[in-house]
Amino acid sequence: MDFNQLRTFLEVSRNKSFSKAADKLHLTQPSISAQVRSLEKSLGHRLFERGGGKVTLTAAGRVFEPYVEDCLSRHNHIKLVLDDLSRSPRGSLTVSANDSTALYVLPHLFSRFKKQHPRVALTVNRTERVRTVELVLNREVDFGVVSLPLTEPRLKTEIIHEDELVLVASPRHPLVTGATITLEAVSKHSLLLPVRSRRREMLDRLFSERNLIPRIGMELDSNELLKRLIMADAGVGFLPLVNVAAEVRSRQLMVLKVKDVHIPRKLALIWHKDRDLPVACQMFFKVATGSWLSESLLAYGLA
Repeated sequence: MDFNQLRTFLEVSRNKSFSKAADKLHLTQPSISAQVRSLEKSLGHRLFERGGGKVTLTAAGRVFEPYVEDCLSRHNHIKLVLDDLSRSPRGSLTVSANDSTALYVLPHLFSRFKKQHPRVALTVNRTERVRTVELVLNREVDFGVVSLPLTEPRLKTEIIHEDELVLVASPRHPLVTGATITLEAVSKHSLLLPVRSRRREMLDRLFSERNLIPRIGMELDSNELLKRLIMADAGVGFLPLVNVAAEVRSRQLMVLKVKDVHIPRKLALIWHKDRDLPVACQMFFKVATGSWLSESLLAYGLA
């Protein structure tokens, strides 16, 4: 028994004719007859009386008909709901990322997504990079956003944002001269650094490769606090460009050009490679990967 057989049964019943049902369904009469015979065989009951040029329902057919109507009605309703879900997904979706990404990258992305798909509830899980990877691997969140490179064969990655780490200082700092400076000159001034993190390892390696020992002013576990201290003239520091775009635009911070230093940064959407993404996740992926360029950088004229 299948839905085509049920539709055929109803058309024969309503038209009281195999030939008229065939015309309505754009099938041949032998095909209609074969479907009805197959349906009757699967049910173990005759559904139609055929004779004298008339087609009428048997007692079993009269009992069967309202159930067929209800079944097809429910089937059509299911299709409508699923089609509507494809056009306008609903449900919930959780993304894990560190504080910096949650504050400066995800808001623009979430705003775009919510405008297109308002019925999906979005949640941000703010945690450090290693924990984000764990949550995605354990399928406790739908997506993570982390910096690349990432070597984890169980995860898929897609770049959604690119900028760079830049050295920033308050406009009053002596290094702000308008000229390109050397990393050696930077090492002689109070440097504010993040505590244990992938970025800290990168910066330590940068100075080590130049045989320089930086003058560490403070070590902080918050990018926001680090930025505020730089603005208060407590030192200089490297931060993602997207994090300081507004302050650079308003000239509360200045980007210093450091000779032979370019530190690109790529953020990627990550998800478990063995997971079948529901419709809401597919739509989020489409929005998130639509453009690498951060809207915030465009808004502040820094891209």
